Amino acid sequence: MVFEDSISLAFLDDKPLFEGHCLLITRAHYRTFLDLPRDLIGPLFLNAQHLAEAVQSGMSAEGTFMAINNTVSQSVPHFHMHVVPRRKGDGLRGFFWPRQRYRSEEELLAVQKTLADRMDKVISNKSAK
Repeated sequence: MVFEDSISLAFLDDKPLFEGHCLLITRAHYRTFLDLPRDLIGPLFLNAQHLAEAVQSGMSAEGTFMAINNTVSQSVPHFHMHVVPRRKGDGLRGFFWPRQRYRSEEELLAVQKTLADRMDKVISNKSAK
């Protein structure tokens, strides 16, 4: 155990990318990030910020990589955030999947519009509740 409070726990990953790789989990069971109650997100991310600072300074790292999987690649069906110490030249290359550009400006704009419209709907629905 690295940290615990009334809402979360942090502990070392048993198969770390690098020494100091931690997992931050919620005490209460929430399957994914999308399941977290709104009032928990702020305090939980404040704990994540503190943990990132502790990992970075405690492991003499230059920064941290933080990741949350939702369902796909989520090996444990309980919300958890990875906090991994990073150093230049450590061999970890950005994201773990191939990245590619949009095929055209039109495709980029269509995806942008779809997501902006969906964000408006999501925010409207959440505000109505």
